[in-house]
Amino acid sequence: MGSKAVEDLLEASSGVHYSGFHLEESHTSEIDQPTTSIDGSVKQPFVIGVAGGAASGKTTVCDLIIDQLHDQRVVLVNQDSFYHNLTLEELTKVHEYNFDHPDAFDTEQLLCVMEKLKHGQAVDVPKYDFKSYKNDVFPLRRVNPSDVIILEGILIFHDPRVRDLMSMKIFVDTDADVRLARRIRRDTVEKNRDIATVLDQYSKFVKPAFDDFILPTKKYADIIIPRGGDNHVAIDLIVQHIRTKLGQNNLCKIYPNLYVIQSTFQIRGMHTLIRDAQTTKHDFVFYADRLIRLVVEHGLGHLPFTEKQVITPTGSVYSGVDFCKRLCGVSVIRSGESMENALRACCKGIKIGKILIHREGDNGQQLIYEKLPEDIAQRHVLLLDPILGTGNSAVQAISLLLKKGVPESNILFLNLISAPQGVHVVCKRFPRIKIVTSEIENGLNEEFRVIPGMGEFGDRYFGTDDD
Repeated sequence: MGSKAVEDLLEASSGVHYSGFHLEESHTSEIDQPTTSIDGSVKQPFVIGVAGGAASGKTTVCDLIIDQLHDQRVVLVNQDSFYHNLTLEELTKVHEYNFDHPDAFDTEQLLCVMEKLKHGQAVDVPKYDFKSYKNDVFPLRRVNPSDVIILEGILIFHDPRVRDLMSMKIFVDTDADVRLARRIRRDTVEKNRDIATVLDQYSKFVKPAFDDFILPTKKYADIIIPRGGDNHVAIDLIVQHIRTKLGQNNLCKIYPNLYVIQSTFQIRGMHTLIRDAQTTKHDFVFYADRLIRLVVEHGLGHLPFTEKQVITPTGSVYSGVDFCKRLCGVSVIRSGESMENALRACCKGIKIGKILIHREGDNGQQLIYEKLPEDIAQRHVLLLDPILGTGNSAVQAISLLLKKGVPESNILFLNLISAPQGVHVVCKRFPRIKIVTSEIENGLNEEFRVIPGMGEFGDRYFGTDDD
């Protein structure tokens, strides 16, 4: 694999465009109970907004996401359910009523429904009748609290209060001619309208509303999906990312000392490259170094600081912070040594110690060598090991640091990837240390290897697996 930009690699495979990507939490079943964390508090649902023009394929995208998240608790809330009831005067001129205008929706009712769902309460959602133009003709639909809520609608990104509810925003981008063809087919077949009426409505209301209100909200999207529901690769990438975030957030709820750096498709793309067995050593080192730098920078953000004021070249006062001075790194030989350059690049002149732990059998560890700064007990320590697997080596290394007098709360453990089993072992044994990682793995296999993992990190990084 050549040194190709991550964006090009992903876009070539899926046609999906990426901007920022921020997530939270997530699961669906018909139980009328809120989801709670282990401390008894109600978990905040993971809210996905899906916007786009009429007939762009939003519903298909939602259905595909729900289908792939079949083992999670997912509910769908349609913006169409929140149309205003038409007045008698509006009913007499119904063909002049613009259903694609933001004022056509009862956004306050939508916000009320979402507020209740976010707090673990079941809600009754209306079903709008497009024959009588009322929302009280059909029975209300009971929507139970869930871990994943999908909000779908043409103008779901228009109101900033609704946007602020979302953990992920998806815009389904489909060619205007395709959307018009779908609308003609749908309205003539399902609603028994003649083509002339459909085209008249399209030119009067649908197209102007798309240009004026819907298309401008595309800039708020985290992800833009070309071709809508036909873009199965893009859907797969999104669902895979959601699943990763769900697993990470569940562990972060259990252990407040676990920090997973905010994922973006840049980070996801770099992980894709270093996990690929066909990636060359040069590319593996390049992208591993980028990820390591991100983890180190994030870890440094958890160190204590002191407030500091400086005078800028303009003579102004700037109130900022001063970095923590007494630091050192400790790498677990040999994979941990791959993280030393990133630490040195971030912390000029930092001292770095070494620990060598020999693995005996599947779970046995034996400390072979240690060389640490003499005053390590008075320093904050960044423990470096790219992979947290069973957690046994980590326990050995952390126990040594504690024996040397380092306060548990002064230890930051930096990893590229972490298996849930290792997280449990370390966090339960040492609840006051902090773990910073870039991704949580699925688990360990019968040979205690991290899966999906990236193989023997040290061999791939230092080039000792060529034979």
